[in-house]
Amino acid sequence: MDSLREVLWRAAANRRAKLPRTSSLPPAEVDEAVQAVLRRAFEHLWEHGWLPYDVYEVVRRNEDERALSFLVDSLAVEASRYPVLHPRWREQLEEIEATVWWDTAQPHVDQWASRHIETRDDAVAAAVAVLAVLVTLPGLPVIVPKPGTPLAAVDHHHVDPKILNRVRGLLAKAESTAFPDEAEALSAKAQELVTRHALERMPLDAPTTTSRRLWLDKRYFDGKAQVVHVVATANRCRAVVYDLGFVALVGEELDLEIVELLSASLLVQATRAMVAAGDKARKGDEARSAAFRKSFLLSYAHRVGERLRAANEVPDDDRLLPVLAERKKAVEEYFGAMFTRIVAKSTPVRSAAGWDAGRTAADRAHLSIT
Repeated sequence: MDSLREVLWRAAANRRAKLPRTSSLPPAEVDEAVQAVLRRAFEHLWEHGWLPYDVYEVVRRNEDERALSFLVDSLAVEASRYPVLHPRWREQLEEIEATVWWDTAQPHVDQWASRHIETRDDAVAAAVAVLAVLVTLPGLPVIVPKPGTPLAAVDHHHVDPKILNRVRGLLAKAESTAFPDEAEALSAKAQELVTRHALERMPLDAPTTTSRRLWLDKRYFDGKAQVVHVVATANRCRAVVYDLGFVALVGEELDLEIVELLSASLLVQATRAMVAAGDKARKGDEARSAAFRKSFLLSYAHRVGERLRAANEVPDDDRLLPVLAERKKAVEEYFGAMFTRIVAKSTPVRSAAGWDAGRTAADRAHLSIT
């Protein structure tokens, strides 16, 4: 007779397969089988570059809340197996709230079912749904040592908290204002502030080139990814778009933090401007079409990129030129080692009106900030 583990693997491979009824089986046996198959899938993913938040996002996009909840608990179980975790792992587990809330002396499957007012069979079905997603995922570049790897001392070159708080304050105001000119001006001030801070600290800090992944909503993904791309370029980083739904970023640690922060704000502002452009249009008008909105975002990103480059212009400083050259070389070498095969992709602009509206929205900003 096939083991329960084998049955679960087959069910994940073929979602039409009938799951076994587990009510007559010992709870501990069911729990062990479920955790064993998920552990096997997790170990494969960690070997091939995946991180907890990546797994969380791909399951969130493909399954329901029950499966996502079971995944979060399973990630908490997985993390508990390792005495030491990379700081990125700890940050991501905290972000998705993956904590052990149940009595570890008792089977998790039954406790999950009780908490969600479900049966044990429902819990097993949720686990199989998670597994069905995990076994289809491709390999990714390894950007963080897999759990269980001895860690060297990690020296994080984070943004000065005072600077970061000022940047967040500017962006919060930009996101809350109803006036596009003010929003764009505040964003430009934030970019100017972080650029100046980055240049001031460059001669003092050794480069810490690394990579991060920024997941984006799938709706109008190409336009949103282009916004991230121009922000990355303006901050001395490289970007690669994955159809899975994220942008892979390569750069110095400080610069990547800034890219994530500014991208989030600009995407909020871009979406607000895009929706506002169609507010007065009637249902069925071009201003409310997908083509208009995609073209709007692409144009908005293009113009924002121009303005960010202008905001970054600083007088030549002979002291900084070697440092900038070193940073660029480090980023390019890291990028080349991570991505040996990349394909250029063009996105067509199918609405001239959308392009014009996007550029006009981005052009309203007054970037001469004092």
